[in-house]
Amino acid sequence: MTMKIRIVFMVMLMLGAFYFTFFYTEEKQAADRGDVIEDQADVASAHTVTVKLERVYLDGEISEEIVQETIWSMEDFWAAYADWQLIDMTDEEVIFQKQVDDISPLLKTNGYFGISENGVLSIFNGKPGQAEIIQSFFQIDVQKLESNSHETLIKGIPVKSKQKFEEVLESFKQYSVPE
Repeated sequence: MTMKIRIVFMVMLMLGAFYFTFFYTEEKQAADRGDVIEDQADVASAHTVTVKLERVYLDGEISEEIVQETIWSMEDFWAAYADWQLIDMTDEEVIFQKQVDDISPLLKTNGYFGISENGVLSIFNGKPGQAEIIQSFFQIDVQKLESNSHETLIKGIPVKSKQKFEEVLESFKQYSVPE
């Protein structure tokens, strides 16, 4: 009796294996082919572009970020960059720009107000006299400056915030040489 059960069990296993080997995989492959066709249509309608994001800071510094975007829907793409201004667009590249109401990260970490050799109020990438000028503003009448203000400019005034940036510009504007 146990031998008959084993034989029946073996036949059932073989029938199951036969079914899954030939019929089940064909059904699955047919379903997969349908999905693949839809996916291929989606891929064909997708378009990959290089997106350049330019941030223009109050101090004139421009940072640029470059990303690769796959555009599945133009509506979604434009919505993602709704707060950016479109500057240029080709089939391969889209350039957006945004005005940032703050000073640049470079200025916050390493920017110093100072006076150049020819008496121009400038921002340096590091302490004045030891670093390059990032941006120049206006000529200062050094004769009108108080001696401690002149020394402070020679040493450098760190620019750590937008507020400090605006305060320094405003306080030295009164010493500017008229053009």
